[in-house]
Amino acid sequence: MKYINTSLILFIFFCFNSKTTHGQSAVDIIKKVEQTMRGNSNYSELKMTIVRPDWTREMTMKSWAKGEDYALIQITGPARDKGTMFLKRKNELWNWQPRISKTIKMPPSMLTQSWMGSDFSNDDLVRQSSFIEDFEHERLADQTIEGRDCYVVQLTPKEGVPVVWGSIKFWIDKKDYLQMKSEFYDEDEYLVSTIAFSQIKNMGGRPIPTVLTVTPADDEENKTIIEYLSLEFNKRFEDSFFTIQNMKRIN
Repeated sequence: MKYINTSLILFIFFCFNSKTTHGQSAVDIIKKVEQTMRGNSNYSELKMTIVRPDWTREMTMKSWAKGEDYALIQITGPARDKGTMFLKRKNELWNWQPRISKTIKMPPSMLTQSWMGSDFSNDDLVRQSSFIEDFEHERLADQTIEGRDCYVVQLTPKEGVPVVWGSIKFWIDKKDYLQMKSEFYDEDEYLVSTIAFSQIKNMGGRPIPTVLTVTPADDEENKTIIEYLSLEFNKRFEDSFFTIQNMKRIN
């Protein structure tokens, strides 16, 4: 099974170059989405629910992020996982396990494994491929999602570039530039996974979809649901905040 390739804070908002169609280029659209959803930095509190046919598991966490290069996640519940930390610095990922007071740098062999038992992988916290350099992109015909008029933007990998996906599609609300849906296709153009964005609320002074639901195409009974409990934009973080030493100190 392939996992969703997302950024650390789990929304998928990328900047890239594009051809211009219908008066507005795909890069213009995505830049507006990125600024709306992420800002220059952010702090959030989230709940993740992993749904399987025979069981459901909930986790809570805090996340600090600065641009695309730096991020820190702290698991706050359940009790058995409380205090576990993940640190992203550019293309490297560390894990702090407080119960054994041990820091682990994730080797490449571990990056494809499931992150905390969800439909995300450890590699999703790092995002190895460049959505600026590695993909071509274009606008497709507009569509409607949940009553909202949306731009549809498609990414396809450039020839010879070793990326996971055959193509990716985004549905972006025209009014508020919100991500409403994403689809991920393999090299044979079979649908692998879908992310649906919902429950738009005012958070951090702007409207955002506060719930995203990841559904693998090969088993629709499996889901991972991310809910934003709080979100603050443009918080001031120094690069030194995102260090192994600080990861161990945060409670």
